[in-house]
Amino acid sequence: MSQAFPQPEPETGLTLRKLTHLIYALFALGLVSAGFFGVATIAAIVLAYLKRPEAAGTVYATHFDWVLKTFWWGLLWFALSALATLIFIGWLTGLIALVWVVYRIAKGWLALFSGNSPSNDL
Repeated sequence: MSQAFPQPEPETGLTLRKLTHLIYALFALGLVSAGFFGVATIAAIVLAYLKRPEAAGTVYATHFDWVLKTFWWGLLWFALSALATLIFIGWLTGLIALVWVVYRIAKGWLALFSGNSPSNDL
């Protein structure tokens, strides 16, 4: 006699992995659109805050923290750069902040694709 094993349920809905990809995509969209789709970045941050408790204890929790830290530190550096434009160095510091945020998004997203957590080097 052969015994029938139940088939695994297909994944339905939004898994944490898909949600994390969505958060990175929304953040990147808001960034590459030069603020035109700034609402996308806000949506990414709101999603990260809302779903962070569900991700606790998983590799995705580190990604949520990574995105949130990137957002808040990036916002701080962009704000300071805006103030520094008064002494004509804000454009340079703003560019440096932009490169840093793009680097963090790319590093985190690539780590997600490989199934790892992003390291906290920077």
